[in-house]
Amino acid sequence: MAGRRLFSSFLIGAAGLFLLSGCGASLEELRTPVPEPLVAVAHVPGYKQVRFWGDDGNSVTPAYIEAGAAQIMRAAKTDRTINPYDRKFLAISGGGSNGAFGAGLLVGWTAAGTRPHFDIVTGVSTGSLIAPFAFVGSAYDRHLREVYTETSGKDIYKTKGILSIIGSESAADNTPLKNMVARYMTDRLIADIVREHAKGRRLLIGTTNIDAERPVIWDIGAIASSRDPNRVQLIRDILVASASIPVVFPPVRLNVVADGHRYDELHVDGGTSNQSFLFPSNFTATNANILIGRTPKRTLYVIRNGKVNPEWSAVKPRIAAIAGKSIASLIKTQGIGDLYRLYSNAQRDKIDYNAIWVPASFELKEKEPFDPVYMRALYKLGYEMGKNGIPWEKHPP
Repeated sequence: MAGRRLFSSFLIGAAGLFLLSGCGASLEELRTPVPEPLVAVAHVPGYKQVRFWGDDGNSVTPAYIEAGAAQIMRAAKTDRTINPYDRKFLAISGGGSNGAFGAGLLVGWTAAGTRPHFDIVTGVSTGSLIAPFAFVGSAYDRHLREVYTETSGKDIYKTKGILSIIGSESAADNTPLKNMVARYMTDRLIADIVREHAKGRRLLIGTTNIDAERPVIWDIGAIASSRDPNRVQLIRDILVASASIPVVFPPVRLNVVADGHRYDELHVDGGTSNQSFLFPSNFTATNANILIGRTPKRTLYVIRNGKVNPEWSAVKPRIAAIAGKSIASLIKTQGIGDLYRLYSNAQRDKIDYNAIWVPASFELKEKEPFDPVYMRALYKLGYEMGKNGIPWEKHPP
């Protein structure tokens, strides 16, 4: 959830983590990872299909698609916001404090009176924190505004001393982030997610299974709609995992079952594998059309919480500065690549593609990670763009 400054701030501590990790019990000694041959069959106990691989469309079963289609047709009989023949998708990318742009854009879009009800909303990293509010509708715009205009670094993480880092899982403590997610992921929000899920709408959050090096897509509505007593905590854990930068923040450990035995998986920032997503690339709308017996019009909106243009800055000849700038460049390049992947898939599946990103004209720089002044300015920019008519790009940059 953060950019170059946050990486640079913790890089030296992270180096200590790697170099001195032999002191004390290692993470491997404290866990029971899923054996490689069982990775594909591991599942969260107590749930049916609530997740699938983000890189394998074959894990999205026909039964899953047909069940959603049946919900849509039932809901369309009584809810005018449901149109089985006109589907709207929203993909919200990672980007740390740049999530203020996407939050402002959505609230401004509401003010313009043209924001649609989205049938599928996906989120990664900071996008995973925006996505639940975007999914349930504009009634939660106040929360979007609060999270991205009244938040600072202390609401996201606590720094650690070098001695605390040695032998630990991360360079920072993300307890504040956990508390913030718990504060907003309330019983009321869960109930509203369940209501929309029952209409065939889907809220999908991306994490990365760091053991398997694979993206995982979680159906939050399916989890919320279950009767498992731990469903709220699982949802909170998934949102925190999606926003947990490896090394900087600790991974989230999820208990799973495979071949009758209990194991655990480590999940980290969804942006480690994808900065934004809709479906696995080998999942095609054509196949879905055959299963559901209709060919709806589909429109995709992608909010890239970040810039796509090169940004010059003089880099100090120091390891933290060089690594921070390199990682920031890598993330930006990955985000641009994801915009191209989404565009290519949209062209193949005849989906109307629309994308927006932070314009190059926004030149304010963060003075610190999650700088409130920076976030408020970026939120205002997004709000004005949303209110005045979003200049959607029809092609990737």
